[in-house]
Amino acid sequence: MTFSIGDWLKFNLKGDRQIWWIVLFLSIMSVLVVYSATGTIAFQKMQGNTESYLLKHSALVILGLVCMYFAHKVNYVYYARLSKFGMWLSVPLLLWAYFKGVNANDASRWITIPIINQTFQPSDLAKLALIANLAAMLAKRQRVKYEPKVLVNMIGWIGIICALIILTNTSTALLLGATCFLLMFIGRVPFTYLMGMVAFCIVVGGIALAVGQRLPTAINRVKTFFGETNKRMSKEESAEAKRQLFQSHQSFIALANGGIQGQGPGRSHQRNTLPHPYSDFIFAIIVEEYGLWGGLLTVAAYVWLLARGMRAMRISTRPFGGLLSAGLTFSLVLQAMVNMAVAVGLVPVTGQPLPLLSMGGTSLIFTGIAIGIVISVSRDEVDESKI
Repeated sequence: MTFSIGDWLKFNLKGDRQIWWIVLFLSIMSVLVVYSATGTIAFQKMQGNTESYLLKHSALVILGLVCMYFAHKVNYVYYARLSKFGMWLSVPLLLWAYFKGVNANDASRWITIPIINQTFQPSDLAKLALIANLAAMLAKRQRVKYEPKVLVNMIGWIGIICALIILTNTSTALLLGATCFLLMFIGRVPFTYLMGMVAFCIVVGGIALAVGQRLPTAINRVKTFFGETNKRMSKEESAEAKRQLFQSHQSFIALANGGIQGQGPGRSHQRNTLPHPYSDFIFAIIVEEYGLWGGLLTVAAYVWLLARGMRAMRISTRPFGGLLSAGLTFSLVLQAMVNMAVAVGLVPVTGQPLPLLSMGGTSLIFTGIAIGIVISVSRDEVDESKI
């Protein structure tokens, strides 16, 4: 009996095959671009060992793919049950990140995992848990009239999680709130309660933004984006504005250097001056090295991922599967579009990584799990009566 890779893949990789190909393409692109973007910093910090970041990132990419594989093998109904535990767990973890977390780039968003000494963002767990739990709560009410108590419970959890995230990460909280709004809209929540959710999130989010001392940073970034810098700024605000302008200008130079054809793989010039070329501004490096065509192909990959996620929602006859697929796909693609919009100067600098492409730690693992769940939904029909 001969071993066939094609037969093995057909037997083991279930669900939407096109999503598998999209993830494989972005993963390979990630390894190539991160290796190029980290060349200079690896040479400086690792005493000439330019492969150190490549090996670490490649290992995380593979781990993310492994998590995606196992996530897609699990019956997606179980994620409804796990989401409740995940939400309760994320609350103390988010508070711990704010008070005792690792500080980087003027924000305390990370918790260091003992033994392996790897940082972890609790917001990644909170996003996944909230979207899955919200989808489960909405799915139960698709054939019955919404009860005020249930809707208040939904809105309360959205407001609490977003408020805890906004203590340290404004853009992530806003994107999560937007994803929840879209999910509730698809779930046919009455318009009055949708507006109530927006109002509640604005109130609790505004309080958390002020308490977390991120409000001045958020306002300053918006002002800098619209060119409203002035002499009345404090030294800290002026330094922050200059840093944002420098990042944007260096990104624009990288985009201009790329042109139509690009400089070629590994030939980026701006990786030496552009802050965070391997994460926040990795899209600029992609365009610089692979040109306009590389940038358009990257955008097309995310658009196609959105289309396949919506297809999984459309063909699913079970409400939880459809809503879960829609919520997770919206979350990933919205984040990707915001990251790329920052690189080309369409929105203020946010610090959002590019899913599946940016160098990261546990974010790659949670992204893999999210996509694995979407593939699980596209696999087959299941009994959702036990959610």
